[in-house]
Amino acid sequence: MQRQIYLENKSWQEGLQLMMEKLAPTCFPVNERIDVRKTLNRITGELVRAERSSPHYPASAMDGYAVRSKDTFGVSEREPRWLGWNEKAVQVDTGDPLPEGMDAVIMLEEVLQQGEKGILIQSPVVPWDNVRSVGEDIVEGEVLLPVNHRIRPQDQGALIAAGVLGVNVRRKPRVGILPTGDEIRTPDTPLEIGDIVDSNSTVIASLVEEWGGAGKVWPIATDRPEELEKALLAMANSQDIIVFIAGSSQGRDDYTSRIIEKYGTLYLHGAAIKPGKPVILGEVKGKPAIGIPGYPVSAFITAQLFLEPWVKYLLGLIKVTPQTLEVSMTKKVFSTLGSEEFVRVKVGKVGERWIATPLSRGAGVTMSLVRADGILRVPRLQEGFHEGETVPVELLRPVEELGETLVCIGSHDLAIDLLSSHLKARGGNEAIASAHVGSLGGILALRKGEAHFAGIHLLDPETGEYNRSYIERLLPERDIALMNLVYRTQGLMVAKGNPLNLTRLEDLTLPGIRFINRQGGSGTRVLLDYLLNQKEISKNDILGYEREEFTHLNVAVAVASGAADVGLGIQSAAQSLGLDFIPIGEERYDLAIPCEFLEDLKMQALIAVVHSDAFKEDVIKLGGYDVRDMGKFIG
Repeated sequence: MQRQIYLENKSWQEGLQLMMEKLAPTCFPVNERIDVRKTLNRITGELVRAERSSPHYPASAMDGYAVRSKDTFGVSEREPRWLGWNEKAVQVDTGDPLPEGMDAVIMLEEVLQQGEKGILIQSPVVPWDNVRSVGEDIVEGEVLLPVNHRIRPQDQGALIAAGVLGVNVRRKPRVGILPTGDEIRTPDTPLEIGDIVDSNSTVIASLVEEWGGAGKVWPIATDRPEELEKALLAMANSQDIIVFIAGSSQGRDDYTSRIIEKYGTLYLHGAAIKPGKPVILGEVKGKPAIGIPGYPVSAFITAQLFLEPWVKYLLGLIKVTPQTLEVSMTKKVFSTLGSEEFVRVKVGKVGERWIATPLSRGAGVTMSLVRADGILRVPRLQEGFHEGETVPVELLRPVEELGETLVCIGSHDLAIDLLSSHLKARGGNEAIASAHVGSLGGILALRKGEAHFAGIHLLDPETGEYNRSYIERLLPERDIALMNLVYRTQGLMVAKGNPLNLTRLEDLTLPGIRFINRQGGSGTRVLLDYLLNQKEISKNDILGYEREEFTHLNVAVAVASGAADVGLGIQSAAQSLGLDFIPIGEERYDLAIPCEFLEDLKMQALIAVVHSDAFKEDVIKLGGYDVRDMGKFIG
């Protein structure tokens, strides 16, 4: 066994460079010969030359008449000339070979007359006029494609025209993927408490395929060293790259680093990145071995950082630098010194300014990757970025799509998610990028010019009215239109069957009742505080008043999972999680839209969806909604 080189918490660039330096001299791209018709997107493994000229015979480039150019010399409008059939003129179509002895073609439209004796012409032609000569397109022996070239449909056409029937291409790098852990279950297995579904294997195998490789997922290995070793050796014997999922941290059942040391070399255990710190880089039997952390976001990030370069290397390619866009941050981003952090962000263009809003930063929050439009990198020795600071973001979606995105910042509602789906179903590029920061947060985003619209449901305790007074007070200089989306029912969400028999707001103060709240600034929080004040209930008497979630669905999940006994939220969220619901009252949920955006084509598309019967019907199906004023602008 080679000497271990253990690099604790080094930069990911240092770790990858070390691994490449050690293994690159012994790891080479491998070629295979395949039918040219199956080479789309494959990478050429060698220089490809033409095996024949194209065209390989003199061919007519036009529909017309093949002639000998010398027979047309001296012809003019004053002295037209008849060329007799067969001996001096032969009718040809585009692509036909030239008859022997003829060296030009007269186009049909240039013939004055044709008859039994031939054609009458009034202008001469020069040799090879309207003729494709041998090798005009491709000459036998010329270079068609260089090495390490990704083959496109037009390349296939040229290869076939040049007589190339088979091409040596890079064999797709074979990547063995081993999910590990006693708690890991296949996607089709019913889950029990403590079980974790294996989604990482599918994600990594698909990434490998997207990069041009071939991923093979091994059966889940339990946390027994002998089982892991058996799988490791099998992969080392048949795969080009070995990937372990989970088993890379310092837990008592994390054996990956020890097994790699036993059968090869450990180069790095722990990189200065967040998420993904526990990553492992090593070698087994001359094959790159990568231990990827089990949290979904960590797995995705580390696969891109460490696995993609190896797949591309074995294809003879280099990793392409992602497209970046300069954006303005809507929130301050804090980051700890010492680790490069990869923050997922939503991106949109509001007015003339590109803006980015950070998403949830947990390593296990898969939806942060689904919702993300880009990745913001926070350098190791930087504590973050200020609100309003201009920063580069690596894009996960084409900038053309992002330019058609409406930015919604404000209160969460399931109807907004449905609205986004209906907007996409129209077949255009319009989309909604939403960030859930509460109603007050949405109004502040409008004030700072960071959103096209905001979802709000703010009750004015003095008047009992919704939204308008907040707009007038907080946005006095902005012309804001309020368009109603829905009226919705707020109430207490409790477990199915209401086992604790909670029936009214006062029950929140009962001993041992665990409450889950919405964040400060949300309309639901404003409503709760208003109702508590009306009923003279002290928030200090509610166990869990300080415990906050940012969406109605998150509150419902907390109750459904048993993490809380009761939460305040909308009926549709309770219904979607199979909870019982005790109504407390109806509220108005509006979209606050700056008037300068009302004529924007993207906004017009959104308004059209809001007025559609199909959207209204789907909202009603969610439960707990009244659409009586949907699409109506509120004065």
